[in-house]
Amino acid sequence: MDKWTIEFHPDASDEAEAANNWYAERSLLASRSFVSELIHAVDQVVEAPEMWPLYEAGTRRYVFPRFPFSFVYRILEKKIQIVAVAHSKRKPGYWKSRYLNTIR
Repeated sequence: MDKWTIEFHPDASDEAEAANNWYAERSLLASRSFVSELIHAVDQVVEAPEMWPLYEAGTRRYVFPRFPFSFVYRILEKKIQIVAVAHSKRKPGYWKSRYLNTIR
């Protein structure tokens, strides 16, 4: 089995950190659960990147089972680029400009 590399768009990293900080301010347990969910999501996508359905603009999306977040990613050869860690109730599609303009 070939190895996939993971690349987070800088804004996606910031989004994950901001979400974790929000949960940490409310509950250390919630923060730990969020981080665990994020790690599990990355592991699942690395295991089978094409398992999740096509989403928008040539991307795919993994929806977190226990939190109102998903991450949007695309597959390039043996690289998985995570474009956004997006809250499900905020600004749908806001990440498209970063995908189209900043990730090549």
